[in-house]
Amino acid sequence: MAQQRGVNSLRFNQDQSCFCCAMESGVRIYNVEPLMEKGHLVLIWDDAREGKGGKDKLVLEFTFTKPALAVRMRHDKIIIVLRNRIYVYSFPENPTKLFEFDTRDNPKGLCDLCPSLEKQLLVFPGHKCGSLQLVDLSSTQPGTSSAPFTINAHQGEIACISLNQPGTVVASASRQGTLIRLFDTQSKEKLVELRRGTDPATLYCINFSHDSSFLCASSDKGTVHVFALKDTRLNRRSALARVGKVGPVIGQYVDSQWSLASFTVPAESACVCAFGRSSAKTVNSVIAICVDGTFHKYVFTPDGNCNREAFDVYLDICDDDDF
Repeated sequence: MAQQRGVNSLRFNQDQSCFCCAMESGVRIYNVEPLMEKGHLVLIWDDAREGKGGKDKLVLEFTFTKPALAVRMRHDKIIIVLRNRIYVYSFPENPTKLFEFDTRDNPKGLCDLCPSLEKQLLVFPGHKCGSLQLVDLSSTQPGTSSAPFTINAHQGEIACISLNQPGTVVASASRQGTLIRLFDTQSKEKLVELRRGTDPATLYCINFSHDSSFLCASSDKGTVHVFALKDTRLNRRSALARVGKVGPVIGQYVDSQWSLASFTVPAESACVCAFGRSSAKTVNSVIAICVDGTFHKYVFTPDGNCNREAFDVYLDICDDDDF
């Protein structure tokens, strides 16, 4: 993700109610609605320890011989992603290494973890180019080498991965960035293919809505796309779809579903996106957080109308001197 204003990384939490901004000077945590800074976080802290100094509040620290590229957490496990290996530890009491998985070269630390109490699903790039590996951590015994099952999702390298909150659907995109494919995590069958566009693009983020009715995606084109999942008839189709029978190559293009709504942010500014809390059945919202420090909230309707409802500069909410 391109760096601006000292922002190195942005990420929403699992219920999309907060986002984390990692900067050269430290880490900031923001509430989404209303937009406000919640506090600062470094490593793993216990903020309930009132009156303690910084060192006393530090709960856990993990050390590896190679850089840790990503961290994912759920209430009972913490996952640490290295370039060629993923470690799974119990959490939070007396962390113990439960599993480790060798992976394909994974320079972006791609991985996602289902937060559901009913499903402990972990997904990451498979050994084969364009494949996904899924592991049910609840059915895998610690210390065993139970093989994850594989989904052949794309022909090119995986660039983006996301699980819906129940862990029943996984979405992925390749480095080509034109298509997003969704698969059933149980049957491994492809459910739908969504087309972001025809030109190659780098996808920064894919996220499901809270009830899995919609999906949003952001890319270096400066556009955030919103797709319907529950009622895919809302998505746009190519005009060629009305022509009838076409060749196999064109047919793949025609069969794709295009976003029902979209909006733009500065193209030179990388961003992550997620869904806001719906205030009405017919109005939904999408939040985009950009590395240039800007906050965008758009509302959209099932007929594809999309309008900006809020704009702010989250980095200006707190003075750097207070950091």
